[in-house]
Amino acid sequence: MTKQKINKILKKVGAILTNDHFVYTSGKHGSVYINKDFLYPHTKETSQVCRMFARKFKDFPVDVVAAPAVGGTILCTWTAYHLSRLKKREVLSVYAEKDKGNRASASDSNLQFNRGYDAIIKGKNVLVLEDLTTTGISAKKTVDTVRSVGGKVVAVGVMLNRNPKEVNEILFRAPFFALGELPVEAYDEEDCPLCKKKIKINTKIGHGKKFLEKKR
Repeated sequence: MTKQKINKILKKVGAILTNDHFVYTSGKHGSVYINKDFLYPHTKETSQVCRMFARKFKDFPVDVVAAPAVGGTILCTWTAYHLSRLKKREVLSVYAEKDKGNRASASDSNLQFNRGYDAIIKGKNVLVLEDLTTTGISAKKTVDTVRSVGGKVVAVGVMLNRNPKEVNEILFRAPFFALGELPVEAYDEEDCPLCKKKIKINTKIGHGKKFLEKKR
């Protein structure tokens, strides 16, 4: 039921885009794009999504919710809010930043906790959240960064898992749950059928503009 509901919410706000040529955060290409940025202006729907996260993880001993910036920041804040209400105690929210700036790709960057957030995480039980996963790189790097500063990852949650065969508990070495699944084909540039058909890359949505700039 939860998986049907999350897809319904994303479709309602126009976040599921199809029949185009997109470049994902991972650098892979595909014809379907989940534009989570279309969700976040809708505070009611964003709150609903994070309430689902909170209900799923309410029985986990969560002290802090952490996520990679930028998109995950909103998710972890709202989820920490709803967890605090369910647990009747404060659950904190922090985010990890790319060491090469937020415009850099996940594969090209490492993550770090700045602003004193590493001290907040140290010795605490941490729930790691991510909005979307195709390869799991961003979420995995967040998990590794939490552990590197002394936090204990008690669970990992994602809003939508686009690659359930490879993104799972084994990857994170922690309990894992996705609110929804939408498997999509993702291709390396050299194997991309859209590239072979010379279908124009979308430069307004996703990472197509940056991809084309690198090729100049």
